[in-house]
Amino acid sequence: MTDIPAYTPEFSRPIDIRQAEGKATHRLEADAAEREALSARFGLVRIERLTADLELERKDRKVEGRGRIEADYVQACAVSAEDIAISLDEPVFFRFVPEAGDHTPDEEIELDSDDCDEIEYHGTHIDLGEAVAQSLALAIDPFLTGPEADSARKAAGIGTPEDSSPFAALKGLGLKE
Repeated sequence: MTDIPAYTPEFSRPIDIRQAEGKATHRLEADAAEREALSARFGLVRIERLTADLELERKDRKVEGRGRIEADYVQACAVSAEDIAISLDEPVFFRFVPEAGDHTPDEEIELDSDDCDEIEYHGTHIDLGEAVAQSLALAIDPFLTGPEADSARKAAGIGTPEDSSPFAALKGLGLKE
């Protein structure tokens, strides 16, 4: 049996929850190498800035984090591949909970809506940087189109999304309301 190497996130900021008493604020900022690695991971042209201001509060073995994530990145248009500059500024909320080890691998688990917001951790450390990176990934529009998308579609002989809708055929019939 071969050991699987441990994955090290590109933007790792581990925090020992035993040292997080009460409320604590954290400012995270990705350096150039971390931004380059995250750009490759998320399929972006580049990330120019990635910061997060978070307030953590420990409640027994659970840790909640609230704050803002800000990023400036460049993403390729999904149609024309032109570079599009994006600025992101949005609130984030994280709930870190200890890993639940009380189930068997084939057991079916029931989740409620609160469970979907939880990030499990193992041991005594949480990784704020990876939580921020995943929040950035969720904010990226995978089908982003820029101002040159329509002309690129026409040049390639591809219609717009509206042209392929179920109602597109009805447009050509000349029906009046």
